[in-house]
Amino acid sequence: MPDQPLLLWFRRDLRLADHPMLAAALDSGRPLLPVFILDPETEAIGAAAKWRLGEGIATFARALEALGSQLVLRRGPALEVLQALARETGAAGVRWSRLYDPASVARDRQVKAALRAGGLSAESHAGHLLHEPWEVQTGQGGFYKVYTPYWNAVRQRPVADALPVPKRLPAPAQWPESDRLEDWRMGAAMQRGAAVVARYASVGEVAAQARLRGFLDARLERYADARDLPGVEATSRLSEHLTYGEITPRAIWHAGMRALHEGVPGAEKFLKEVVWREFSYHLLHHTPQIASENWRNDWQSFAWRGDSDDAERWRRGMTGEPFVDAAMREMFVTGTMHNRARLIAASYLTKHLLTDWRVGQAWFEECLIDWDPASNALGWQWVAGSGPDASPYFRIFNPATQAEKFDPDGGYRSRYIAELSTAPGPEALGFFEAAPRRWGLTPKAAYPAPMIGLAEGRDRALAAYAARNA
Repeated sequence: MPDQPLLLWFRRDLRLADHPMLAAALDSGRPLLPVFILDPETEAIGAAAKWRLGEGIATFARALEALGSQLVLRRGPALEVLQALARETGAAGVRWSRLYDPASVARDRQVKAALRAGGLSAESHAGHLLHEPWEVQTGQGGFYKVYTPYWNAVRQRPVADALPVPKRLPAPAQWPESDRLEDWRMGAAMQRGAAVVARYASVGEVAAQARLRGFLDARLERYADARDLPGVEATSRLSEHLTYGEITPRAIWHAGMRALHEGVPGAEKFLKEVVWREFSYHLLHHTPQIASENWRNDWQSFAWRGDSDDAERWRRGMTGEPFVDAAMREMFVTGTMHNRARLIAASYLTKHLLTDWRVGQAWFEECLIDWDPASNALGWQWVAGSGPDASPYFRIFNPATQAEKFDPDGGYRSRYIAELSTAPGPEALGFFEAAPRRWGLTPKAAYPAPMIGLAEGRDRALAAYAARNA
């Protein structure tokens, strides 16, 4: 019956523009009932990501209201919630945008099978990536394990045009009851850190589009040269919005391609970074174990250290290596971390401290508002040496020489480390405001001595690597 609504199950697609699932639902001519479910899989994400998700839900709900619609909030296992809503509303079916991490894939398969068995239509749609992971294949019909061949395979691959924003969403005759977002307490685990991170977060579809325009107009031209300088505003900072689907990679891709065709320097390098995210999901789909296990089987025997007091000092930004500590404190203050800084912080933990990459992966998941399951897993394994890589070189970044090269004036380090400045700024002091009181940290304390000599740490890592191959 045409008056039976469709349930639109929103997850990491909190936008109206360029939304394949929403466009397909509109084409059905049925009333549409948007819903967000706080299910166990969503409950399990890290503190910072969960807080930021709550902010995104609130912003998206207001955007729906402007189109004459509402966002119904429900808490519980996704299948149970969707079945209950279908009974309450007489819905004909459910639509959603695909996700690709193992937990989401398992949940969505169960949901789809159970809904269809119960007589409801259930359809998933693309929208989180440029290309579905199974669409891009090698000449032999397999999947890509190295980035550069993957880039060469997709750089000329057609990408459909972005879809427009709908002018109005047809509403059901009656709306079911909804939870109150404030009752979910999405930021509870952030404690006092939420107020600090909120100063730097950028939330919602409108903010995402503004960020993209600002990047294209002011920073793209120098992106290739300046993107590795954490003290310079040179990157797009769109990862936060991509995480929650407030903008699509398709919209970003077309904007970057226009700039490339116009001859703007930096455009191709920027497009390569968009495709690096695609490559992460390509690998996650074909080798889902990358999210939790060493991607290379020959790394299973590597003698990683587990969690320890050393790892705790790393988490607190108290290693005594300014570049590493600035990176860790930036994450705690802003909820994000510059990409070059991520490499340095991850290398120090896994190489100089010989700590299991999963210890760092878990902390990033807890603290990043732009946490992405595929990019986080691939990034950590790439640095650790256990992941996909065309080069056999065992990377050990030296924080001191990296600082000389990428933070030559010390601006990034002094911005986030109060103990190294005579007049610390808001970001440096914000770290002590956001840090848990139980850590007992104060900006008036002396900056800690290094945990290990850089040469000593490098030699120890190389010895461990040699022992693995002995």
